Amino acid sequence: MKKILALLVIAPMLISCSGSKKDQFNEAYVKDTNGFDILMGQFAHNIENIWGMNEVLIAGPKDYVKYSDQYYTRSHINFDAGTITLETISGTDPAASLRQAIISTLLVGDDPGNVDLYSDANDIQISREPMLYGQVLDNTGQPIRWEGRAASFADYLIQNKLMRRQSGLHVIYSVTIQMVPNHLNKRAHKYLPMIREASAKYGVDQSLILAIMQTESAFNPYAVSNADALGLMQVVQHTAGVDVFKSEGKWGKPSRSYLFDPQNNINTGTAYLAMLQNVYLGNINNPTSRRYAVITAYNGGAGSVLRVFSQNKTQAFNIINNMAPGDVYTTLTTKHPSAESRRYLYKVNNTQRSYRRVD
Repeated sequence: MKKILALLVIAPMLISCSGSKKDQFNEAYVKDTNGFDILMGQFAHNIENIWGMNEVLIAGPKDYVKYSDQYYTRSHINFDAGTITLETISGTDPAASLRQAIISTLLVGDDPGNVDLYSDANDIQISREPMLYGQVLDNTGQPIRWEGRAASFADYLIQNKLMRRQSGLHVIYSVTIQMVPNHLNKRAHKYLPMIREASAKYGVDQSLILAIMQTESAFNPYAVSNADALGLMQVVQHTAGVDVFKSEGKWGKPSRSYLFDPQNNINTGTAYLAMLQNVYLGNINNPTSRRYAVITAYNGGAGSVLRVFSQNKTQAFNIINNMAPGDVYTTLTTKHPSAESRRYLYKVNNTQRSYRRVD
């Protein structure tokens, strides 16, 4: 199982505001990120105390992780790999703990506002349309919508698929469920109406929106990062969120609950792509070169993209405009100072090709 360690180092982010407003935003950003850092630190500490240092597992962009049963039981959906793993170290009745975790996870809705991933609260509300509906089939090959079928499948899994392993002083009981092979496409399809609407509103290719979403979150509506980027398109409240709100004449930044709403998240992420495309990087003449720059900037910022070519903004645009698109791509994937941004352009560009047919 993939281990996601709580390495909670949050890098400073620049907010383009002026005068006292900039100071206010920066002060608010420091307070918010410090609060998030403290929350995550306490949460990770609770997990480590119970599960042990080598078993710390925390939610991420492509990983839904929910603890319950006073932290003794957890559910892990790996949206990238298409696996669902339920584990417990309960010493009293591990089968009962796993059974409840299986049922709750299979029936959880796709509204992150109803679930606190940073506590052990049993706050999962069974949904009429479970998030995983159609992405998991039970032992009879049927999708799971209702509690009765989820309970029957849980009993089957515990009787036939129960695993046991030792970790330190703990015996960990688990079951793993494989999602259907096309689980990624099923999640993408769910958001297509919202994506098409945002694409038309902001003039951004829907294939690019889809590619960004897949790369950022694998279409996980609960997606979070250690930099507190939120939702399907991993929007950061204090940077992209502030810029989009400002462009729309709104004060402040979008709330967490606002960005966890799928439609709001897609709108905000797409609006930011449009700002990169039309404002920050709008002086790049060739549309393909501009697309490469926009993709890279979504990950690392427009300023870092231009500085790859020149410290002078005007000169950077001139250099890019005198280069062939293929040379712009090669430069960004080999000379950008951030290895993450170099890989990001490669991933998104390749992924976008597979979505062009939906345009």
